[in-house]
Amino acid sequence: MLNKEPKFMGEKEDTKFVEEEKREIARWRAQKLKARIEDYLEARDKIPTGFTQAEKIAKRKKNILDLLGGTERDWEDWKWQIKNRIKDVSVLKKILQLTKQEISEIEKVGSQFRWAISPYYLSLIEPGNPKDPVRLQAVPMLKEIEDVTGAADPMAEEFTSPASCITRRYPDRLIINVTNKCAMYCRHCQRRRNIGEIDRSKSQKDLEEALNYIRKSPEIRDVLLTGGDALILEEDKLDWLLTELDNIPHVEIKRIGSRTPVTLPQRITEELCDMLSRHAPLYLNTQFNHPQEITPDAQKACERLSKAGIPLGNQAVLLKGINNDPHVMKKLNHELLKIRVRPYYIFHAKNVIGTSHFITKVEEGIEIMEKLRGYTSGLAIPTYIINAPQGYGKTPIFPDYLISSGKDRIKIRTWEGRVIDYPNGNFEENEANNGENQS
Repeated sequence: MLNKEPKFMGEKEDTKFVEEEKREIARWRAQKLKARIEDYLEARDKIPTGFTQAEKIAKRKKNILDLLGGTERDWEDWKWQIKNRIKDVSVLKKILQLTKQEISEIEKVGSQFRWAISPYYLSLIEPGNPKDPVRLQAVPMLKEIEDVTGAADPMAEEFTSPASCITRRYPDRLIINVTNKCAMYCRHCQRRRNIGEIDRSKSQKDLEEALNYIRKSPEIRDVLLTGGDALILEEDKLDWLLTELDNIPHVEIKRIGSRTPVTLPQRITEELCDMLSRHAPLYLNTQFNHPQEITPDAQKACERLSKAGIPLGNQAVLLKGINNDPHVMKKLNHELLKIRVRPYYIFHAKNVIGTSHFITKVEEGIEIMEKLRGYTSGLAIPTYIINAPQGYGKTPIFPDYLISSGKDRIKIRTWEGRVIDYPNGNFEENEANNGENQS
């Protein structure tokens, strides 16, 4: 085996080698490629997933059912899950082994910011571990009311709403916010200002106003239903809304934003999927933020949606202490692909009031992208996005691979850090242009 890079790597294609020399070069290259991910291979099995934790989750499930007086049948009923969301610290402490200080802090935060956790999502949390990645997303922390730096509406959605329920930031697409209700209220939520203390779905009048706006806007070809969580709507209401959109000729596709595959997979019933399948082309984006959230139940939900003909994407949020680690994010993306979900975006956390403790440096997101491109398949590489303040839209952030550019040649940096000159345009045309310029 060669101990150093062969000098001929990258030379002209007509260089002649015998077959064994070619094979030796290939083996050398394979050895170097494997060395590139040795650190990940060592780390990956130490990252918990919902599958590796399945037995522990099953025991927690039993404890929660015993505490709530529920049955296995209840557990599979999404409406039971919603009705029995844990929102009282006196119940939560019996499940998570909270200290007196933690109880006091949750009560203080709860007086300002609403919280509620579905029994299912609660079962994913390791009791007694304040750094559990699921707990950090679900259980209030004192840092939320100590934060004075964030804004209630950093995306200026109140100034990008030309009609009831609508948020419009782009030329050809818009959002309909259908409800403020969720199965679990994420501690990093960008719309926590809308949660309030009462669950409210948008009225028929408001939804009709939104639909009329779309009917009068022929440039709108893509409509996203979100909230809150769009799949918390009753099926007949959601079916009606999708049908109305189907009947608008210029609406080409519909999308649903929902975290229920993560926080309440029981919502993804056969009946729901049958209804959604009638409204193609329909896409669903969800939000898995850590491999621990990818469980057999989540897999079942995603496979049902996929079999119903609904393409699935994931919009993770980069969160300090949860997934701001290249190995964790790569493992998350690999696990997503296994349950038929395509990694779509990694969102830089927005500067929402009460959430500053989740916000990372942008350099951390770029480092994660550096450790994905080339190190794993393109299917497992989402786009890193910063949402520009004041509603100016998604801005992709990339590592610098283009070093310099000229009329005929550019200089690029590969994922391995190699710097290479590359022709800019057709090589023969460039040579001809050079000849004309010289004459």
